[in-house]
Amino acid sequence: MVSCQKLAVALAFAAPAAALRAPVMMSADAARGAGDRRSVLLGGASAFVATVANAYELPDLPYPYEALEPSIDVATMKIHHDKHHATYIAGINNALEGKDQPPIADLMKDAITGGVKGVRNSGGGVYNHDFFWQVMAPKGKGGSPSAALSAAIDEAFGSMDAFKEKWAAAAAPAARFGSGWVWLVVDGKELKITSTPNQDNPLMDGVEGGTGIPIIGIDVWEHAYYLKYQNRRPEYVAAWWDVVNWDQVSSWYDDALAGKAPQF
Repeated sequence: MVSCQKLAVALAFAAPAAALRAPVMMSADAARGAGDRRSVLLGGASAFVATVANAYELPDLPYPYEALEPSIDVATMKIHHDKHHATYIAGINNALEGKDQPPIADLMKDAITGGVKGVRNSGGGVYNHDFFWQVMAPKGKGGSPSAALSAAIDEAFGSMDAFKEKWAAAAAPAARFGSGWVWLVVDGKELKITSTPNQDNPLMDGVEGGTGIPIIGIDVWEHAYYLKYQNRRPEYVAAWWDVVNWDQVSSWYDDALAGKAPQF
């Protein structure tokens, strides 16, 4: 009979490799049940159990694949979430295998300056996509900007229409050439639009465009829109406003004024 100690060692080597082959998705109840079973089986291997339990996982979308039509098509949503986001999840788990795996937001500050391979690109990709799914909602379901956020937008940009014009300019291919993101951030108490390359984001020290707490972000990598819009990125950016989750953005704005970034 295999002892508990030998079983713990065997699982310690097998579980990380299995986790990299495919993202693990389970409900909260299932996760708790799995944790209870591991505790019984592994006994003294509690440190390993904690590492596996905290491994980054691909989140479910908060809506069906088709929910953002016509702004974002089903095929794009499936590839973007199931393939691209999953690749970043696998990358950060690989980069931090055997190391602490704190909440993904906690990795962002030093992602550029810390020098840990994989954290900037894979970790940034995880955070940015976690953010992206939450900043959207089905058309007609995202509410409206809060009174406080509306007032802040008017103060910073003159009006909502003027804000969207500046946003479109920042997201245009000539402004953000190649792959990247455009963000609305809270910098102190002020709002500003920033743009970052690749999977960088405004929480990273040393990032192009300056730091801040993001409350809106749009993915302008081609994989986010090309199946539907091809080279017409401005059309995608304009249509995207129909699926912005203003209720979530307003909540993040309140948190950002208190110095708290979105957590996932």
